[in-house]
Amino acid sequence: MEIKGEWQFCEDGILRPVMLGRFASADGEWINAELLIDTGADRTVLNTEILQKLFIDPLEPEEGISGLGGVTDAVVIQTKLQLFRETGAPVTFHSRFTGVTDPTALDLCVLGRDILDLFALIVDRPGNIVCLLSQRHRYEIIQE
Repeated sequence: MEIKGEWQFCEDGILRPVMLGRFASADGEWINAELLIDTGADRTVLNTEILQKLFIDPLEPEEGISGLGGVTDAVVIQTKLQLFRETGAPVTFHSRFTGVTDPTALDLCVLGRDILDLFALIVDRPGNIVCLLSQRHRYEIIQE
């Protein structure tokens, strides 16, 4: 399985590895989200914009989550995340995800190691590659 991402210029002009996905809302609609690939993030975190569009009642408050920007309040929700294979077929993850409640805390949603650890992750800026690999897809490092 191969799930492709891309290098994308963000609003601040910095090029970052991003993957497109979508989350299931309370009424069954799919809400598109750009997900920053973050190998340092322990878990996937939704920004306030996506969290509000989902209309999902929180399961519980999350004791302040922290990152480089400091500590912020968050909630835990139960939903589905879909990423897309190279064929266009969706891959669905049913899980609890964290969502920040402060609109200034997070610009992009973050795809963290709760999902990334299920794959081999390639984030290759010189090669212009961002992808997740598993099952029959592998990679090889060779010296030229």
